[in-house]
Amino acid sequence: MSASSSERSTGFDRFELHEALERGIRAAGFKDPRPIQDETIPAGLDGRDVLGLAHTGTGKTAAFALPLLDRLLEAPQDGPQALVIAPTRELATQIAAEIRTLSKFTRIEMVTLYGGVSIRGQVSALRRCPQIVVGCPGRVLDLLQQGVLRLGQVEVLVLDEADHMFDQGFLPDIRRILEALPRRRQNLLFSATMPKEVRRLADDVLRDPHVAELAGTAPADTIDHALYLVAEPRKRELLEHLLTGDDCDSAIVFARTKHRARRLAEQLSRAGHRAVALQGNMSQGQRDRAMGGFRSRKFNTLVATDIAARGIDVSGVSHVINFDVPRTPEAYTHRIGRTGRAELEGIACTFVTGGDHDWVRATERMIGAPIPRREVDGFEADVEEKPAPTDPKRNGARSGSRPGGGGRSRGRRSSGRRRGRRRSA
Repeated sequence: MSASSSERSTGFDRFELHEALERGIRAAGFKDPRPIQDETIPAGLDGRDVLGLAHTGTGKTAAFALPLLDRLLEAPQDGPQALVIAPTRELATQIAAEIRTLSKFTRIEMVTLYGGVSIRGQVSALRRCPQIVVGCPGRVLDLLQQGVLRLGQVEVLVLDEADHMFDQGFLPDIRRILEALPRRRQNLLFSATMPKEVRRLADDVLRDPHVAELAGTAPADTIDHALYLVAEPRKRELLEHLLTGDDCDSAIVFARTKHRARRLAEQLSRAGHRAVALQGNMSQGQRDRAMGGFRSRKFNTLVATDIAARGIDVSGVSHVINFDVPRTPEAYTHRIGRTGRAELEGIACTFVTGGDHDWVRATERMIGAPIPRREVDGFEADVEEKPAPTDPKRNGARSGSRPGGGGRSRGRRSSGRRRGRRRSA
């Protein structure tokens, strides 16, 4: 191998992908496959069904996109040959953007389908016979029932963030879409968790799948997470204290309702923070501007409902702050997974009031370890926590010795290491 070709090689070369895809990988700056990619790409290239379980932010999109693109380049046709279903508009847009990057040096056409925008442009795009359709279940089913979208030639079906689709009640729509697909096809199902509903769907859809199970219920070890016991009236004051800490570069703040997210973003803005809301009542244009502003650092605080908890890949988020606890223990892992991505370190803080003890116990049972408790001077709660007895050494739990947000911790971390920078190999 010549020096120039060696300099241009990547760890993806061993998959022997189409040359146009190898060029796309190099142009994207990818060097070595992530674990979920290593575990699933070979099976995908062999045409096998795949069940991939991995936390968000671990490279799942390329894990299914590269085998899909390689297959389409071998047998190009007019019309949809691949259907990728995602639960939210933001995730569908993100998936499409990464597929476009990887297919930059091909002639593969793609359309993205989701609600909240005019259907006319999507109908026009479908008439150009794109090979790949990326969409949300509701709009895909709508266009399918109108006869505008035809799926009779689909060779590859991808269900991404399958567990979240069940959270959103998409199972009936997914079943109707499956009925419109050819029986002989490749199925790639990716998820961060495997609740019983997803397991049943996997059993129904997948045929002798290759299973890559890299996601556990515990948060990634790049995330320093902790609970803050705080009285409800003082939550916003504690939030502003954490947001002004030296180690808080950017934060996603999760609120329970759309109204609360909007109001909290407005309150933070009036207090001088560069904050913006992301919630379901916003138009697609407003949501795009909010996410674009957060990615560009025009805003450094995104106040969101759980619409942002899955699949939104924003690099360098230093903090996730659960202003309200999630509705379910499973949502905890997804929320805090917005930080600590791509081998960067991150901090996750969850505000807990006197009425949240059942959630705490259920979440600690799910992850198999106690969650460290932290206190910030001046914000000690006037409510008493009543946790179930736990063994802090059980299942290798961390001791809670790393405070998030500059407060007083039960177990103090040595200072001087800034969170958010890349960990050494």
